[in-house]
Amino acid sequence: MGKPKHMTNKQNPFAKKKRNNKEKAAEPPVRRDKPYESIVLENESFEAYYKHQQICGSDAEWDQFMAHMRRNLPVTFRITGSKAQAQLLLKLIKEDFFEEYFRAVKELRKEEPDALVEPPRCLEWYPREMAWQLELSRKDIRRSEPLFKLHNFLISETSSGYISRQEAVSMIPPLVLGVEPHHKVLDMCAAPGSKTAQLIESLHAGDGGTIPSGFVMANDVDNNRCYMLVHQAKRLNSPCFVVTNGDSSTFPSMQYTKDDGTVSPLKFDRVLCDVPCSGDGTLRKNADIWNKWNLAQASNLHGLQYRILKRGAELLEVGGKLVYSTCSLNPIENEAVLHHLLKESDDSLEIVECSGALPTLKYSTGLTYWEPASKDLTFYKSFEEVPESQRTVLRPGMFPPPKEEAVNRYHLDRCLRILPHQQNTGGFFVALLEKKKPLPWETVTAVVGADGQESSETAIVEPPQKKTKYMRGFKEDPFVFFDEKEEVFDSLNKFFQLSADFEPRNLLTRCKVGKKKNVYFCSSIVRDIVQLNEKRIKMINLGVKSFVRCATRNIECDFRLASEGLANVNAYIGSQRRVMVQKQDLIALLSCTDPTRPPEISSLTAETQKNLQGVASGSCVLECMVEDVKLATVGWKGAMSLRAYVDQYDTVHMLRLLGGDLTKFEKNKFQDKRDAVEAQEDDEQEANDDMVADDAESAAVQEESNE
Repeated sequence: MGKPKHMTNKQNPFAKKKRNNKEKAAEPPVRRDKPYESIVLENESFEAYYKHQQICGSDAEWDQFMAHMRRNLPVTFRITGSKAQAQLLLKLIKEDFFEEYFRAVKELRKEEPDALVEPPRCLEWYPREMAWQLELSRKDIRRSEPLFKLHNFLISETSSGYISRQEAVSMIPPLVLGVEPHHKVLDMCAAPGSKTAQLIESLHAGDGGTIPSGFVMANDVDNNRCYMLVHQAKRLNSPCFVVTNGDSSTFPSMQYTKDDGTVSPLKFDRVLCDVPCSGDGTLRKNADIWNKWNLAQASNLHGLQYRILKRGAELLEVGGKLVYSTCSLNPIENEAVLHHLLKESDDSLEIVECSGALPTLKYSTGLTYWEPASKDLTFYKSFEEVPESQRTVLRPGMFPPPKEEAVNRYHLDRCLRILPHQQNTGGFFVALLEKKKPLPWETVTAVVGADGQESSETAIVEPPQKKTKYMRGFKEDPFVFFDEKEEVFDSLNKFFQLSADFEPRNLLTRCKVGKKKNVYFCSSIVRDIVQLNEKRIKMINLGVKSFVRCATRNIECDFRLASEGLANVNAYIGSQRRVMVQKQDLIALLSCTDPTRPPEISSLTAETQKNLQGVASGSCVLECMVEDVKLATVGWKGAMSLRAYVDQYDTVHMLRLLGGDLTKFEKNKFQDKRDAVEAQEDDEQEANDDMVADDAESAAVQEESNE
């Protein structure tokens, strides 16, 4: 008998998707008879709309704007400024990387002898020379053999977290926000996470030896994109970071414990609203938008953008700052959204100047007048002109205020619109808002703290909740924090000689029962927020892996240090688990690619051997001084040998800083492909030779038989 009807339609969506993917993978690839047609980089509606809105000041500027819109976007990257080795890496990039860059680009353009090789350009508006632009496209770097070393450099340093490949204009919102180590920060629409990574860097920009008192909470409505976000931010290994999965327009009210011990509504000092948008500022890298662009996209998104911005303003502390940004050039998604909220907020919010944080950046000021239009490009000066049939598409909040109010009251001219031709970038829009007082619909109450002092507290508005939907995505493992009687901690504490100010309750695992395989570490405020709010929103990820269980006999502790968490727990580890090694010894340890044959201690320098005396076998911290910068990595001291526990990308990074030989790690995919083709040709030739020999032998046998 078949299944009841109500059961046959109920399928696990993940299992179904997995089956479909498996079936597709089994099918032979379909070969196209014709090559893909190139996308035509034109859209008449796009040009007519933006010409009418006068986003460029003159016809000549318009021509420059459109010409840049049709060019490939140059590659940009930034050095992770909060890393201790940032200045050392910058020095190496200027000396070695740029020399290799000039050599490779000259070889790439050898058929154009008169072509100028443009040097890498420092983005002057980014602090401390930490961001650079290469006048090459992503396609150039991926597909050109002379640039394979450059490609390898970008991949390995990105994977190890020391640089980020990020579009130049995308770097602007976190800079404008001005995050400091004590700030409580919310990134409302965070995936894929490049801006989130910048926020984390700013949080850790203080004293490298201390853990910030603030945190970054990164949220995204899409469950799958949350895992992209985890992957992107994980490279920074911050214990002050948590990923949540929820609708940012109805982001829940949360609580936290204040310094005086009272539990209060959680308001954020900094909020980033980088909202979903039509994305026409990204035409240079997303060419398919040329075919799809139409005005309905902006009209449909305006309401969602407004709701996210409004919720961000409600979650913002009085005196706090919020950045509203999009990768769209459309005023309906930008100035109109801001004006919509500012008009309702009764001067509680103000757009403030932010260009001072971006010296030398070229930009256009925000529009103070625009005309909404229907999909067929009929423009309207006021809502009263809009026909009844269009009033569900074009709404009152999309229209501009009188020009005097636009400047004198709403300060829309303080917004920044970055156009591609101004410094060879993508298009972007940024505005910085400051919360001057509670919003008109927020309630303020007097509260008495644990110290008896009275203060005012703004209650967080509870957003209207939609019907509970089936929460897609994996069911997350629990976050199980250590208590004060945790046996595992006693073992860790004794072996690694953890200092008295280490807080064991900040350690956690992801399992309630069974052996604890990995132990994670987070900051005190993150633990507090998770424990108070776990049931309010789905939490995806937090904490940094710091200790890993290892099955090694005759060792006092069942755990070793995890390299990703070393930076956070290093300051708490005692001197007897530290070894200062000489530069040449660390190079030898990192260069060892056979884990079964680590270097013998007797092969190391006398100085390192001396430092190893008295260090018990097991996990330890290896330290090495390079140009006044202390490098630290996880090591393991055996009875006769010493090894470094470092993944491939961190190995390459550290060898680069140490001046070691990278040739065994450098892969030339073009040469590998040629070698594979040659090997295949050799195999085919050998098979042909064997076939000829077999035919000759058969013929000889046949001839002998005939005789």
